[in-house]
Amino acid sequence: MQFQTPLMPATLIRRYKRFLADIVLEDGTQTTAHCANPGAMTGLATPGARIWVERNDDPRRKLRYSWKLVELNGGHMACVDTSLANRVVEEALRAGQVPGLPENAEVRREVRYGQGSRVDFLLSGAGGPNIWVEVKSVTLSRQPGLAEFPDAETKRGARHLAELANMAGQGDRAVVLYLVQRSDCTEVSVAADIDPAYARACRQANACGVEPLAFSSHISVDGLRMGAAVAVRPC
Repeated sequence: MQFQTPLMPATLIRRYKRFLADIVLEDGTQTTAHCANPGAMTGLATPGARIWVERNDDPRRKLRYSWKLVELNGGHMACVDTSLANRVVEEALRAGQVPGLPENAEVRREVRYGQGSRVDFLLSGAGGPNIWVEVKSVTLSRQPGLAEFPDAETKRGARHLAELANMAGQGDRAVVLYLVQRSDCTEVSVAADIDPAYARACRQANACGVEPLAFSSHISVDGLRMGAAVAVRPC
């Protein structure tokens, strides 16, 4: 997945109201950027951090800049735009490059299922059962090398696990795919201390046959792509 326009470096002043960030561009201009991340962003929104933003001149947009990346220690990067995870996964699915999932499946997005929900992706027509896939963007890391989800309470995430468990109970495959959107982690776990309800839902879903998959990301100022599979710790 390539960014639509070249990213521009900036310095973070503060992130506030969940979706806003005050920044300073390299030329000294101070402005407000959109932050497409509803989570806590623990460790990713430190004032003074070097970040990368994308400019958009669409007159219908209220804010000209969107915050995409933040630089981490050791030359690593994280993508703070959680909306990009589905685009990265979709590219990999359509290219048949997701280990553990079929290479020749028909890929459909936002298919209705369960109690008024929409699954991120439905894979079908690959000579086996339908495969329901929910994607989760993972950016929290509190221990070296370990990425955790979620970074804040998520009733929606727990509901998705219950919906997936229901599909698995009907004989289909059901997958929760954790995309680690930072380059310094090689393992994923559930942050049970942050959201015990999600952790319980995870254990129940796994017991019903929901499969956890996790993958790293290759992150650069040019774009993002899915990397290798990483280990998932039991819930």
